[in-house]
Amino acid sequence: MAASDATAEAPHPRRAPDTVKILIAGGFGVGKTTMVGSVSEIVPLRTEEPLTLAGLDVDDLDGIEEKRATTVALDFGRITVSDDLVLYLFGTPGQQRFWFMWNDLALGALGAVVVVDVRRPRSSFAAIDFFERRGIPFVVAVNGFHGEHPYPVDDIREALTLPEGVPVLLCDARERESCRDVLIALIDRLIAAAATAS
Repeated sequence: MAASDATAEAPHPRRAPDTVKILIAGGFGVGKTTMVGSVSEIVPLRTEEPLTLAGLDVDDLDGIEEKRATTVALDFGRITVSDDLVLYLFGTPGQQRFWFMWNDLALGALGAVVVVDVRRPRSSFAAIDFFERRGIPFVVAVNGFHGEHPYPVDDIREALTLPEGVPVLLCDARERESCRDVLIALIDRLIAAAATAS
């Protein structure tokens, strides 16, 4: 066999997939850690610490009295969307005293999911404002605690004063398929934004 024939038959090295950094953000106790954990294909990295008596005057547990731990730095997970695309998921801490970390976590992020608990929508206003000010595309994932979604999407959009272009999706942060659908909606938004910009 000629050398040129051997070269022609050699398999091409497989190209590494594109990686996209996505933030999972929202208020304290809305389900960010749960979402990263349920959709990640790897055991997620978590930086959770137990809530203690020292935080009673700082942490607002109204409506989430059963919460026992909180993220103090970040959550990290990964999901392979296709052979060509892998998402790196970074969950932000929700408590106000840790918000200074959001700027560092946002570096290089192409998009975000803002998780909302409709029992406490005000807890996610800061995340919405954060991404709007930085021009980072995001979708809103309304986490149905106890599997319930008591309000229609239009009412939620109005309560959060969201523009029409921001997708609002009902989800269950405990369910992998539900979280996957939220991420797909975000990827669709990123692709549409890139097409408009080009």
